[in-house]
Formats: sequence, structure tokens, C-alpha cells
Amino acid sequence: MESALLQAAWDELAEAGYAGFTMESVAARAQTGIAVLYRRWANKDELALAAFEHYRSTHPIEVPDSGSLRTDLIGLMEGMGRQRSGLFSGAFGAAFSGLLKSTGLTVSEFRDRILGPNRAENLRTVYQRAHDRGEIDLNRLSDTILDMPVDLVRHDIFMSPQPVSRARIEAIVDEMLLPLVLPTGEGTARS
Repeated sequence: MESALLQAAWDELAEAGYAGFTMESVAARAQTGIAVLYRRWANKDELALAAFEHYRSTHPIEVPDSGSLRTDLIGLMEGMGRQRSGLFSGAFGAAFSGLLKSTGLTVSEFRDRILGPNRAENLRTVYQRAHDRGEIDLNRLSDTILDMPVDLVRHDIFMSPQPVSRARIEAIVDEMLLPLVLPTGEGTARS
């Protein structure tokens, strides 16, 4: 039942935005009484945050394992673009329509809450596999460099509700990341 309530809350957020989001509108959408919601969530802020977390958990990003860092990064970021564009669009709208002020969360706390505690786990898995294959040396790479491709894709998702194009993802990987992480002289060997 909780899953159905959270889906109704997500649908209400997507349709009405945070400004039009109420406990009453979610209860009506879920075809239940408002008391059912208040037994689980103290207020609309808690319900909205739970709906974001539910959306994230029910739309996981597959971590590719092709045997190539380039191919894995492109696949991971395409998956991120598809699965997270709706989440980011909703989060961005909610943040600017009062949820941050109402909850007292900072932008980074809100990001961490909706993306979950292991938000960089998929990317780290791709890098660790590339390190284990000898493609890159994680011991010489900073977190700033390693986070850069996902940070750029996340930026693009925030700027437009559409998934990031494959051409843009390939440019990020080939022109920005691979020259920084591959051993000198290997260029951007494309798969």
C-alpha cells in the first residue's frame, strides 16, 4: 500500500508541482483517506521527499560491464540521463517552489536525500573495473576528475528536462574525461 501511496504522491508532484501538492490531493489521487497519509508522513514535505526517494529506488540505473571504460561510462551516463531526467526535473521544480525553504534543507542536502547515500556507487564501480583491467590508475586520479562526467550530465539534466544526447555524453567522455584518466599517449581510444 505504501508503494501505491508514494506513486500517487509522485504523480501528483509531476502534475501539480510542489506548489499545488497537498496531502488532500494525494489522498484523492490514491483514493484513500487523508488519515492514511498522516499515519505515515507528518506533513506534505515528508511525503514529497519520500516520493522522490521512492521514484529513485524504483528506477535504478543499470551499471554496464562491457570491458571498456569508455563504453561503460557512456552506457552509465545514458542510463542516468533516461532514469534521472524525470527525478531531476521534479526535484528542481520542487526546490524552487518552496520545498527547500519549508524543510530547511540546503541544496546539497536535498540532492543527497533524493539521490540516496550511495549516489556515486555506480560510477565508482565502473572506475574500479577499469582500474582492475589496467585501463586507468585510480591512485593518481582525484575525485574531482572522476566526478566530472556525471556532474556535467547532471548539470545538463537540470538545464533541460530532456535526456542528455548521446553526442553530448560521448563528447564529455572522449574530449574531457579520457584525456585526463588514460595513461599518456593512449588518447581516446573509441570502442
